[in-house]
Amino acid sequence: MAYLINGAEVETDGDGYLLEADFSLDAANVIAASEGITLTPEHWKVIDYMRGEYREHGHTPNFRNMLKGIQEFWADADSKTLYDLFPMGPAKQGAKVAGLPQPYGKGGY
Repeated sequence: MAYLINGAEVETDGDGYLLEADFSLDAANVIAASEGITLTPEHWKVIDYMRGEYREHGHTPNFRNMLKGIQEFWADADSKTLYDLFPMGPAKQGAKVAGLPQPYGKGGY
């Protein structure tokens, strides 16, 4: 599978995650569209958070740590809020839409 971003074919793994991070707006929009998601300002809060965590730590947080991190700047966000935005799993689908490589599995955080 690959995405067409700005006229270039970008490679993914078998689950549709980018092999190399792409922090562009276009990447997030293309991937979100393929996931059936229309990005809102709330989605961008999560995407920006996930990208920041990836830049700082080299990976994204698991859901529990993600929720705690997001609640530091978005006080009324809860697990339902995040699942409403990313119904296939906020930590994994959020990372995918953010244009990041596939997150570690359980125990890898």
